[in-house]
Amino acid sequence: MQTRESSAERIEVVFTAEAIAAAIDRMARAIAADYAEADLRIVAILKGAMFVVSDLSRALATLPGGPRPTLDFMAVSSYGNDTRSSGEVRLLKDTSESVEGCNVLIVEDIVDNGLTLHYLQGLLRSRAPKSLKTAVLLDKPYRRLADVRLDYVGLVAPDAFVVGYGLDYQERYRTLPFVANLILPSGESAR
Repeated sequence: MQTRESSAERIEVVFTAEAIAAAIDRMARAIAADYAEADLRIVAILKGAMFVVSDLSRALATLPGGPRPTLDFMAVSSYGNDTRSSGEVRLLKDTSESVEGCNVLIVEDIVDNGLTLHYLQGLLRSRAPKSLKTAVLLDKPYRRLADVRLDYVGLVAPDAFVVGYGLDYQERYRTLPFVANLILPSGESAR
């Protein structure tokens, strides 16, 4: 495990850029098989999923006979600047286009307690899409509070607070090309 340090925290690499790329490729192939040559509205959840959706949509574009994706975005907040979800989900940005009658794929960076995804799945399902599935880079099932369906999972995250590849801590670490466990100055994982 690689370790990097800042003045206040340390990070330990959990998933390398190569492991992430392989997981995204696996998800893209599964999605392409399910949506062969179909129109697909990908709804990425900002800010965390920006790297996932970028790499996933490019991977889909290279697969012969794959779906014809369009991109849209939503933004929600449930963490603020903390390492634990508040449990209250606030919609900050809605989709730009209607999803009625569309094949919709929600793309998330991580699913932890499931409350945010449960909210999003319910909201989008109420808008009468043709189909609704979810792709997530990191599944973190240890503290799941809501029953959510994950159709495409890249990797299972450790029971720790992870950063990098879109995931942040107080808006830092988001641009790291890998996923790492955040260790606070006390030596404890941020969880």
